[in-house]
Amino acid sequence: MATVGTCCLVGVIHQQTLFIANLGDSRVVLGKKVGNTGGMAAIQLSTEHNANIAGIRQELKELHPHDPQIVVLKHGVWRVKGIIQVSRSIGDVYMKHARYNREPINGKFRLPEPMHMPILSASPTIISHALQPNDSFLIFASDGLWEHLSNEKAVDIVHSHPRAGSAVTP
Repeated sequence: MATVGTCCLVGVIHQQTLFIANLGDSRVVLGKKVGNTGGMAAIQLSTEHNANIAGIRQELKELHPHDPQIVVLKHGVWRVKGIIQVSRSIGDVYMKHARYNREPINGKFRLPEPMHMPILSASPTIISHALQPNDSFLIFASDGLWEHLSNEKAVDIVHSHPRAGSAVTP
């Protein structure tokens, strides 16, 4: 159980403001009408906590200034400690508490050096977005979608295939 983790992405609308809490490698993208052209713009509202993003690598380096191996390029992918891509998650306690970073967990998950502070965080990033009349829809998805579709392609698909019964803001 120490090596099991998940991400979380939550949105709440209150008084025409969208609040998003993101933890892990999920993302919210807004489909926004472009004037009266019938076109749609894709606006990314949240950022994943993934070591492949330069800003996340920088954040990790600032949080762990004495650890030159906090992010490692392994098989063409940036990973935290060479093991995991996300820098924030629910679970994954083997990267948060030293007492879980030992047998019986598989050696590929264990750190070779002692852990003096949590490596991963469970603190979400929270953002707000004031909803506007041209805001049409939101796409909440994990890396399983974003690995295959760009923001623009996902917005185009949703815009081109409207569904009756989809949630709408008042």
